Amino acid sequence: MAVVCDGACAIMKLNGHNYTILDISYDDHTVTLADREVLNGGECPRVTHNVTVSPSSSLSFTANNDNLSFFFDCVFTPGTTPAPTSISPINCSSSFQAERDSSRVSYVAAQADVASQDEWPRACRTAVVVPVLKDWVQNPEYQQNLNSDGYGEVLKRGFELSWEPSEGACNVCEQTEGKCSHNHSGEFVGCLCPDGSVSLSDCGKPGLACTHPLIIYGAYRTVHTSPVSLSRLSYIVSAVSGAILLSLLLYMALYSKRTPTIESFLQKHEAPCLKSYTYSEVKTLTESFTHKLGKGGFGTVYRGTLPNGHLVAVKLLNNSKDDGQDFTNEVASIMRTSHVNVVTLLGYCLQGPKRALIYEYMPNGSLDRFAFGRRSRRETSLSWEKLFDIAIGIARGLEYLHRWCGTHIVHFDIKPHNILLDQDFCPKISDFGLAKLCTTKESIISINGARGTIGYIAPEIFSPHFGQISSKSDVYSFGMMILEMVGARENINKNPKSSSKYFPQWVYENFEEYCPNVGEINVDNDIVRKLIIVGLWCIQLEPDNRPSMSRVVQMLESRADDLQIPPQTLLC
Repeated sequence: MAVVCDGACAIMKLNGHNYTILDISYDDHTVTLADREVLNGGECPRVTHNVTVSPSSSLSFTANNDNLSFFFDCVFTPGTTPAPTSISPINCSSSFQAERDSSRVSYVAAQADVASQDEWPRACRTAVVVPVLKDWVQNPEYQQNLNSDGYGEVLKRGFELSWEPSEGACNVCEQTEGKCSHNHSGEFVGCLCPDGSVSLSDCGKPGLACTHPLIIYGAYRTVHTSPVSLSRLSYIVSAVSGAILLSLLLYMALYSKRTPTIESFLQKHEAPCLKSYTYSEVKTLTESFTHKLGKGGFGTVYRGTLPNGHLVAVKLLNNSKDDGQDFTNEVASIMRTSHVNVVTLLGYCLQGPKRALIYEYMPNGSLDRFAFGRRSRRETSLSWEKLFDIAIGIARGLEYLHRWCGTHIVHFDIKPHNILLDQDFCPKISDFGLAKLCTTKESIISINGARGTIGYIAPEIFSPHFGQISSKSDVYSFGMMILEMVGARENINKNPKSSSKYFPQWVYENFEEYCPNVGEINVDNDIVRKLIIVGLWCIQLEPDNRPSMSRVVQMLESRADDLQIPPQTLLC
């Protein structure tokens, strides 16, 4: 089993084919994979090969999978092999007929629905069977559209494999609640313990600090990992669970009286061995903080350059009296993430009151430069197609934070300024200073005081009359943001002479102006209509009436004329 990194994606190779790692459960010893060809194949991907796992592999399919059967280029004759009547042909893409005569058709069905499998599939050139997650293929919404764009959505959710706990030294390590680390030759080199130490055998014996150079080198060279060490595959450097705890605590014990608060917070969350920088090194990276990129509520961001020449963004946090909550919130939240639409944390500085976070550099800055009427004359506005790609990327990032990453995270400050754009305008969610971690995706969250930015804060954060605080608060902020993207107006109107009307109410009243009839829709208008409808659903007053981010992604990926306008239950 080989794993490589392709940008922000972790790729596993099975029998010569590449699969993106979507999720890993360390407690259940499972990994969710999706075929790279499928993910890059648009709404109607062509499935070209069966998915198999070698008998010699440590991985196996779980009971959470079902199978989809594809039959391509079928020709039926009434006298010999009649066409199936219970299964409709694939009709969502001309690619299935473009290079073939019209008599050939292709089919997809859940394997249980192929009743006469031995009879009619012989009339087809190719048969392919792929595993999919049961929860998705049995979803009525996808079952109804399986032969159109539904099957593509099911395939993109991936399938699940499991592994057996390893034996020998690694097994002893796992039995003491540790995680195994291997070198490039696959040899066991250490046990990564919950307290942040690394033992040479198991967590029942004294361990070494993560900063020990031999352990750092062994972890860095981990390119062939045991299944249990898959928890950081999407990083270029193989992770060490709880890696920076000891070094953080040493610094804070020497320089801060706030050690207990930060220590207790970080101990609740595993942390990888990120690069630690001194304040002097941070000054060198940033040329003494010469190139300022921006300023936010928690600090100022500067451009920096690593010794290898790579650009980074250095966020120098403000000195505050919050017991380090901004720092620990951001570190503990983002350490557990690995997603193409979430910014990557590369390192940190914690030296007395001096605190900084080092992130990947985003050359196109933040979204508000392009989409919200704050562009300079030299900056080019983005097309509707690009804005739509950005919106759905943000939605996928939030879906990941709310549902798929190891600890479910509510951001609480989704706004254009906190959406960064890379060189290809791929959006990445940033600034986790207000984030809240919760143990389950359905958790009701308790917070002290309002948090967020006026214009994007959900009403339940101000008053419990509207409902309980949850991940649906991020949904509200997302809705306000995409409505602002469409309306080309800011939520806080800086010119009181222009209008004092509540922005979502203005959208309702001007809906037809921005949304032509379905029959008149072109590509741009279709995008506008879809964004407005989804945005209005997201800003419903009661959290229970808002869709989840998973549902938001589905709505954005569907057709605009399939979406209904929500009721007008808004603040007035």
